[in-house]
Amino acid sequence: MENLKPSAEELFEQAYTYPDTDMKERYSMLIGLDEQKNKLKKILGLLVNPTGIEEWAKKHHPSAKKIIHTVLRRPPLIVLAGDVGAGKTELALTIGDEVARQEKINITLLPISLSARGNGRVGQMTQLISTAFEYTIEKAKKIKGQSGAARGAVILLVDEADALAQSRENTQMHHEDKAGVNAFIRGIDNLGNGKLPAAVLMCTNRIGSLDPAIKRRSAEVLYFNRPSKDQRLNVLNGPLQELGFNLKDVEEIVEMTGESKEFEYGFTFSDLTQRLIPSIILDAYPDKNVTPTRAKEIAKGIIPTSPFKEY
Repeated sequence: MENLKPSAEELFEQAYTYPDTDMKERYSMLIGLDEQKNKLKKILGLLVNPTGIEEWAKKHHPSAKKIIHTVLRRPPLIVLAGDVGAGKTELALTIGDEVARQEKINITLLPISLSARGNGRVGQMTQLISTAFEYTIEKAKKIKGQSGAARGAVILLVDEADALAQSRENTQMHHEDKAGVNAFIRGIDNLGNGKLPAAVLMCTNRIGSLDPAIKRRSAEVLYFNRPSKDQRLNVLNGPLQELGFNLKDVEEIVEMTGESKEFEYGFTFSDLTQRLIPSIILDAYPDKNVTPTRAKEIAKGIIPTSPFKEY
C-alpha cells in the first residue's frame, strides 16, 4: 500500500475552472497591482497558448523567427514573491479567469496541497510532488491542440512555495526535503520539455530561501511590496467616498495607514481591504452611520501587519 500513488484529492486543494464570474469579480478588486496583473497575464498567456505570439509576429514582425523561438523556450514557471498581505495568492487564484478570457480557452487551476510535504515517511514527499506534476502533464496533454493552438490549459499553483522548494544549500536540510526539491525541478523541466499548455505559479514570502536552481528556471519573478501612498488612495478612495467621505477625509486616512513614528512600515493591501474597511463598517452596523471622525479613530487603532523576516 505504501507504493500506491496518491489520488488527486490528496494532491490538490479545491480545483478551479475558468472563466468564472466570481473570480472575475475578485480579480477586479485587486486594486493597485496593475503592473503585476498585466505582466502576469501576458506571460501566462504565452506559456499556455504560444500561438498568440506567433500570430502577433506574423502581423508585426514576420521575419522574427529566432527571437520568437527564444521567448517561447522560457520555462513554464513564474514566481510571485514579496511581503505578506500584498496580494500574491489572491492574484494567483484569480488570474486564470483573465487569461482564459484573453486566450478564449478554458483553464483549470490545481492548487497543490501543503500536505504534499507528507507525514515523515521516506520517499513520500518526493512521490507526492512527482505525482502532482505527472497529473498536471497528463491533463495538459489531453487538451494540447494538434495545430499548436491550445484547446485549454492547466495552471499548477504552489502557495508558500518555500515549504516545498527551499534551497538544498542549507546544510541542515533533511535528505528527504532535498529529494523533494529534486523532484520539483524535474517536474518543471518535464513540463517545459513537453511544450504543453501548462504553467506553474509559485508564491513565497521568502524568495531568498528558494533553491537557486528553481529561481534560475523561472520565466519571471514578480515582486509585491506594500502599497504606496497613491496605491492606498486607489484602494480606499472608492469605498470611502461611497460612504460620503470627501477627498480630504480619505487623504487623511491614507496618511494614517502609511509609515509612522510607531511603525516603520505601513498597511498591507490585506490590512486595508480585510481589516480597515470591514472594521469601519462593522463599527457602525447595525444602527449608526459611518462617520469620517470615527473611521480615523479606527484606522489609528489598527496595527499594521509586521513584515515577514526572511531569516
